Amino acid sequence: MPELKNRQFLDFEKPIKDLYDQIEQLKSNEEKSKTDMSSIIVSLEQKIIEAKKNLTDNLTPWHRVQLSRHPDRPYTLKYIEKMCTNFIELHGDRNVKDDKAMVGGFAQLGEKTVMIIGQQKGINTKTRQMRNFGMANPEGYRKALRLMKLAEKFNKPIITLIDTPGAYPGLEAEERGQGEAIARNIYEMIGLKVPVICVIIGEGASGGALGIGVGDKVVMLENTWYTVISPESCSSILWRSWDKKEIAAEQLRLTGTDMLKFGLVDDVIPEPLGGAHWDYDGAAANLKNYLVSMIEQLEKIPAQQRIDTRVEKFGNMGFWEETNANESIVE
Repeated sequence: MPELKNRQFLDFEKPIKDLYDQIEQLKSNEEKSKTDMSSIIVSLEQKIIEAKKNLTDNLTPWHRVQLSRHPDRPYTLKYIEKMCTNFIELHGDRNVKDDKAMVGGFAQLGEKTVMIIGQQKGINTKTRQMRNFGMANPEGYRKALRLMKLAEKFNKPIITLIDTPGAYPGLEAEERGQGEAIARNIYEMIGLKVPVICVIIGEGASGGALGIGVGDKVVMLENTWYTVISPESCSSILWRSWDKKEIAAEQLRLTGTDMLKFGLVDDVIPEPLGGAHWDYDGAAANLKNYLVSMIEQLEKIPAQQRIDTRVEKFGNMGFWEETNANESIVE
C-alpha cells in the first residue's frame, strides 16, 4: 500500500484524512518535545476505525463508483501478487500484438494451478498510458481467449479479474474487429469445459467487462460496479450533462447488492473496512479464500453439467413479458 504521505483521499474520505493529519502532527510534536502522546494517538486511531465503519455503512452508489476508481485501489497484478505464487505471464494473441491492458498466465493459487486473466490499469501516468487505462483492444480479448483455450487443454480452472471502464473505442480497435472479438469470447466462454470464475474487482463496464465475464460464477467485490454504461456517460445522454452522474449511478442500480437482487451476479465479496485500498492483504485474502473454496466445489461437478448450468443461467438473465401474437390489440 502507498505510504500515508503518498495516499490520495476522496472528498467523502476527508474526515479520515483529518484524523490521520492530527496523528502525524502529534507524532511530530512528540518527537520535538519528547512528550508521551501515545494515549491520544491510540484514541485517534480508534476514531479512524469508527470513521471508516461509518463511511462503509453510508456509501451511496456514486461513492462506490468513486471507490472502484480509487487511485490507491489494488489492480489485477496486485491481486495476483498477493494471492498467488509462481505466476508466469503469457503474452500475445498470435495475430497482431501483445495488449498491455490485458494480462494473464498460469499461477499457483493455494495448491491449485490456475489460469488467471484480467484487465490491468497503470499506477502512474506512464504505466496508465502503456496499459491504455485498462481498456483492451481486440488483440487483448483474443489473447484472453487464447489463454482460456490453453487452460482448457491442460484442464486448469480459469479466473478472470474484471476492471475496465470499457473496451477501447478507438477507430483502429473497430477496424480490427472489437465487437467480433468480444462476441467470440462470450460464445467460447459459455462452452469451456473447465471451471470459470469471473470477479469484478473495480469497474465493470459494458462489453469491456463481458469480454472476460462469462463463467460458472460471476462475483463482485463490495465496492465495485457492473452495468452497461458509466454514470457519467448515462448522465450525458439523458441530461446532456455530467452533472447528474450521482442520479444516474442511483438509477442504473449498478452496485453488488443490486446485481445480486437481479440475479446477474452470484456473490458479493466483502472488502476490508473503508475499502480494498486500505488493506491489500486483507482484500486479497478475502478473494483468495472465496476462489479456493469455489474452485473445489466446481471441480466436483461434471464438465457437461457445468456447461449446461452456465447456459441456463445466462439464458435466464433479464426481465421480459410474453404476449399472445394472435390476440388483437385494443387501443
